[in-house]
Amino acid sequence: MNNALLKQILKEYDLKRSNAIQKAELQRKQLLEVNPRLMQIEEELSRLSLDTSKAILSTNSKEDKNKLIQDLRKKSSALIKEKNTFIKELTKESNNYLKPHFECNKCKDTGFVIKNNLSQMCTCLKQRIYDIAYNKCNIGNLELENFSTFNPKLFSDIPDKQAYKSANSPRENILLLKDKAEQFIENFDDPAEKNLLFIGNTGTGKTFLTNCIANEVLKLGKTVLYQTAPVMLNDVIDSKFGKGDPDFNIIENVLTSDLLVIDDLGTENLNSVMISELFTIINTRLLNQNHKITKTIISTNLTIDELFKTYSTRIGSRLAGNYRILRFFGDDLRLKKKTKD
Repeated sequence: MNNALLKQILKEYDLKRSNAIQKAELQRKQLLEVNPRLMQIEEELSRLSLDTSKAILSTNSKEDKNKLIQDLRKKSSALIKEKNTFIKELTKESNNYLKPHFECNKCKDTGFVIKNNLSQMCTCLKQRIYDIAYNKCNIGNLELENFSTFNPKLFSDIPDKQAYKSANSPRENILLLKDKAEQFIENFDDPAEKNLLFIGNTGTGKTFLTNCIANEVLKLGKTVLYQTAPVMLNDVIDSKFGKGDPDFNIIENVLTSDLLVIDDLGTENLNSVMISELFTIINTRLLNQNHKITKTIISTNLTIDELFKTYSTRIGSRLAGNYRILRFFGDDLRLKKKTKD
């Protein structure tokens, strides 16, 4: 990501923060016009605090100071309670009505938070960068593809053990997979919760369920980096050879994003360098070498046997042993949709 684009994003943050503050101030003025008593309460609170501070400074008695502080808390509490009652009667809301409603409460729409006395990027700003640099071309429409629009009736309820190698129908199977996905989200911060490996043919629901998970993980305030295997591996290799974007460390972000989605594994023009980089990515995230809990979802049209044959045994064993394998099967829903259209 170049500096010009980052500056543009930070301008967006400044604008939405200013808009939130201006809206809160406008609402405050409108309330004061409706009920002048609110202005009187605010003035009393300010004066009470100032007078108490002066009185505390003028006395040396610890007992007197404590009494002054207790009186301040008691009187302030009564005034704030009266203020909140007025606001609730007028707006049906609490005192939060007068506070700016920021999109991100962590950073107050600044894009940065203080941690260990250091300023660092908020997860919301990281996610904005991910969305522009990677996710825009890959992640689906989360407004349309989420658990609220999940429809198991799209899948056949007719079992076919010979075709699907399962006693369950595609509908029963997708409901089981949905339960596993919800468990993954619920236990996201649990180191014991395994990563996910989605296996199945095109059009069997892998992308939809991935987007459902991504949607919920974003709601948790986590970062999601979503990329196809060919593009991700090419970008990582380019970066190692000094060809990548110097202002955006693809390797660092692939290794440290809270949720990494690697889509279409098996479609890359594979070589030994790619296999080595893929192993590094999978292994580093499994071992939590960045001192944080990260999770990975890998989606592929290959079977487990084909993964072992296509990639090294080291990668195959990592996937088989450390990932929960979710197998998708059924008719190609994309073809069915085209037929209906």
